[in-house]
Amino acid sequence: MTDTKITLPESEIPTHFYNIQPDMPTPLPPPLHPATREPINPDMLAPIFPMGVIEHEITQERMIEIPDEVRDIYRLYRPSPVFRARALEEALDTPARIYYKSEHVSPVGSHKLNTALMQAYLNKKEGVKRLSTETGAGQWGSALACACKLMGLECMVYMVKVSFNQKPYRRVMMKTYGADVVASPSNLTEAGRKALTEDPDCSGSLGLAISEAVEDAVKRDDTRYALGSVLNHVLLHQTIIGQEAIKQMEIAGEYPDIIIGCHGGGSNFGGLAFPFLRDKISGTRKNLRAIAVEPRSCASLTAGRREYDFGDVAGNTPLMMMHTLGHKFIPPPVHSGGLRYHGSAPLVSHLLAAGLVEAEAYPQGEVFASAVKFAQCEGTIPAPESAHAIHSVIVHALKAREAGEKKVILFNLSGHGHFDLAAYESYLAGSMDLQA
Repeated sequence: MTDTKITLPESEIPTHFYNIQPDMPTPLPPPLHPATREPINPDMLAPIFPMGVIEHEITQERMIEIPDEVRDIYRLYRPSPVFRARALEEALDTPARIYYKSEHVSPVGSHKLNTALMQAYLNKKEGVKRLSTETGAGQWGSALACACKLMGLECMVYMVKVSFNQKPYRRVMMKTYGADVVASPSNLTEAGRKALTEDPDCSGSLGLAISEAVEDAVKRDDTRYALGSVLNHVLLHQTIIGQEAIKQMEIAGEYPDIIIGCHGGGSNFGGLAFPFLRDKISGTRKNLRAIAVEPRSCASLTAGRREYDFGDVAGNTPLMMMHTLGHKFIPPPVHSGGLRYHGSAPLVSHLLAAGLVEAEAYPQGEVFASAVKFAQCEGTIPAPESAHAIHSVIVHALKAREAGEKKVILFNLSGHGHFDLAAYESYLAGSMDLQA
């Protein structure tokens, strides 16, 4: 095939989400109540999530239907294209064939809108008027702000302070969609005030921002909480990425040997990889490799322990079995803040423990060098998060060159870097902490 861009018509937008749980070799350990350490039931989650979201979280059905109202809005940007990275292949002088799923074409510039729209719909359906959430680099906050406006809901965003200060135009974007945005830790919640009392200069973390957003939700009858990664329902909603990619790779006449996605909480990696992993689990593609790539400074999968831990700093969430650096972990204030969560998706952790996926971690300097190379070859400036996947792609493409192997590599370009140019400026000026 000679096409550079592989597109699908709107009629090929998936009609169902794919749930990997029924196909996993062993069941996922259940979340536990923080006080009793007993498995939680759906009613315990009701103050935080609407029942529709809870049903998506706990379902064991393999395919979950996507409502027509949500599919109609998906038509604004889905199906997203798959590109063949020919210029990058040529620059690397590699026999590997590199493809990428381009999720940066969404209205908010990232894959996050896929689950934001579904969550906003489920909340609206049950009469919820307002959603609270956290955001790190701002991709999730922007997505939920947009989804809430499209669905007629109010939106409150607690943005990690270091990103709040470094990325002012992400704030502007969220406010343009009508959301309220505050720096976390804030004085609006007990969790925020406690953090500021302990450290007035606290730069914040996703775990702390989650504590504030959850507290906000449980204290108001009109509000529920929305999360952009980690939990089962979020990864479920993102599987439209991989389902489309399967069809597009068939059009290309290829099947990936290696699938790569950056990893913070796990949503874009799982969204691309899970539909393909069904083939690995069934035995039809035993040699398929799926690689989650994380920053060395917050390497939950490669440096964390797999154990029950809270999803937030204050310990308001259920305990989840996941790879974690500890819920009190405060990451260094670096630019690619979207990959600075202390834990990982329980589903990704479970698959890693089962040997079905792999994990890699790289320092920031190497990641940004690869991001610049990709931009100069392919034209798109990637988000710092996506740049981690790109660096791994380059590493494996060069290994293919050394071995003389014609590997097929597919990765997820989960977002553009147009709001992250301060990070690029820091790298190009040589002032970035390259070892982070």
